[in-house]
Amino acid sequence: MSLEWLVAWGWSLDGLRDCIATGIQSVRDCDTTAVVTVACLLVLFVWYCYHVGREQPRPYVSVNALMQGPDANGLQNGFVYCQSPECVRCSHNGGLNQKLYHNLQEYAKRYSWSGMGRIHKGIREQGRYLNSRPSIQKPEVFFLPDLPTTPYFSRDAQKHDVELLERNFQTILCEFETLYKAFSNCSLPQGWKMNSTPSGEWVTFYLVNQGVCVPRNCRKCPRTYRLLGSLRTCIGNNVFGNACISVLSPGTVITEHYGPTNIRIRCHLGLKTPGGCELVVGGEPQCWAEGRCLLFDDSFLHTAFHEGSAEDGPRVVFMVDLWHPNVAAAERQALDFIFAPGR
Repeated sequence: MSLEWLVAWGWSLDGLRDCIATGIQSVRDCDTTAVVTVACLLVLFVWYCYHVGREQPRPYVSVNALMQGPDANGLQNGFVYCQSPECVRCSHNGGLNQKLYHNLQEYAKRYSWSGMGRIHKGIREQGRYLNSRPSIQKPEVFFLPDLPTTPYFSRDAQKHDVELLERNFQTILCEFETLYKAFSNCSLPQGWKMNSTPSGEWVTFYLVNQGVCVPRNCRKCPRTYRLLGSLRTCIGNNVFGNACISVLSPGTVITEHYGPTNIRIRCHLGLKTPGGCELVVGGEPQCWAEGRCLLFDDSFLHTAFHEGSAEDGPRVVFMVDLWHPNVAAAERQALDFIFAPGR
């Protein structure tokens, strides 16, 4: 038995030696140019992976700083800003691009770089994108490249949420009418916000303001607030998400302005829509209709006005921000992380 085992072991060693010799000869016979090419490609790939993970964005001027022109003082494109330090559009914090890139890196370390190509590209090139955009569309805070561009969207863009909002038209209208009765007792009831306009009055009642729930207001509109939780594409976890009741009194004109980003679709559900009211987005006019949703991209230059008489009453819409249909699920998750309120 021992002799047979030694013979088998010797044959195994001979086979191993022959295998190693064959491998060495194959390497010697291989084309040197091909080996060098493969090695260079491998080195370049390793360098690129390191570069993507470590590189900081180019030192462009921050987007918010671009909004501080010599004639600004809170006025940009004729639109008066609130100057609140908490407002994503109106705060003027330096180093915005670096901060966003840091947030993206932190997200990628926790989760993955997979699917982050457009966001990475958008953050690194944000200054160039925003400066070179045509004047018809200039989001003021963040531009995600390679999204289909159009001032208005069809109802099918977010069909489920549009139909759900329209089915609950009467519910939302009833809660608005209860709220609006308070205006008979004082000029601006608690919870309402007055917005700057060159003429007339524009007031809003926020349930969600830049990704933050307003608890006192939500308690006054419990059924409408619960409805938001049933929407599949409502932006509720980042600073670009809002939900509010928007009221224009007769004679009101909202000066043309741009929204902060192109990653969202703004949805208006008409609650009260008298004649003489129009929304103009990217130079294209549209009218609201009661119980119907109107979808548009507010990163386009847009305005609204109510030219009706006092007898017509106010124009009222329920406004909610929905995800742009071409922003992928992985991108939505990352954008919620990067633009989380207070981050």
